[in-house]
Amino acid sequence: MTYPDINPIALDLGFVKIYWYGIMYLLAFLSAYLLANHRAKQFGNWNRQQIEDLIFYGAIGVVVGGRLGYILFYNLGVFVADPWSIFALQNGGMSFHGGLIGVILAMVLFNRKYHKSFFSTIDFITPLVPLGLGFGRIGNFINGELWGKISTSPLAMFIQQQGVARHPSQLYEAFLEGLLLFIVLWIFSAKARPAMATSALFLILYGLFRFIIEFVRVPDAQLGYLAFGWLTMGQLLSLPMIALGIYLFLKAFKIRL
Repeated sequence: MTYPDINPIALDLGFVKIYWYGIMYLLAFLSAYLLANHRAKQFGNWNRQQIEDLIFYGAIGVVVGGRLGYILFYNLGVFVADPWSIFALQNGGMSFHGGLIGVILAMVLFNRKYHKSFFSTIDFITPLVPLGLGFGRIGNFINGELWGKISTSPLAMFIQQQGVARHPSQLYEAFLEGLLLFIVLWIFSAKARPAMATSALFLILYGLFRFIIEFVRVPDAQLGYLAFGWLTMGQLLSLPMIALGIYLFLKAFKIRL
């Protein structure tokens, strides 16, 4: 397969440019809104105003947390040299782990406003997240960023500008962290589960999927491998997710080792 080398600008109106990356984020928030309304009908303890505020708070948490996380975890040197680079969202550069922290903090504020418990909200929104992650990875693919390693695999894509074939790790992540994770969480959360269980399963599965895919994904050039000739920042940040997820899952079902 050959990488289609898509123009990252979806529409140029002269006075403004609309980027595919931004469109993917809009699709992510739209899918979350539609899914949230469906879940609200299922569980019956959410009204329309709460759903709209939930998506608004979540969107702010994703964008602010994701961008700050990328700067702090992956690109602090560039930010120090050019602080205005933090606003160049059209070039990509968002951290999932930073976005996760941002959303958690946003949900704390949301819960204070509506007097909801922490995990009742987190468990509610968790199944809404994966499709948005999938759209984000498609945005990475269109931008031609976060490529995998050079490979002769039938799944690899030939990149004409680079003259090599690479794993389309963005699409691997879109499938595993996006579509597959969504299906598992949506089915799992369709029935009443103990508090923390759905959130815990998300942490475990996302952490595992991300950890595995990092083996075929090229690490960020400014960081490289952190240790052992294979450990990446993505893997390092995913390990606490997996550990916390296992702990919460066992606690939710009152399982003692």
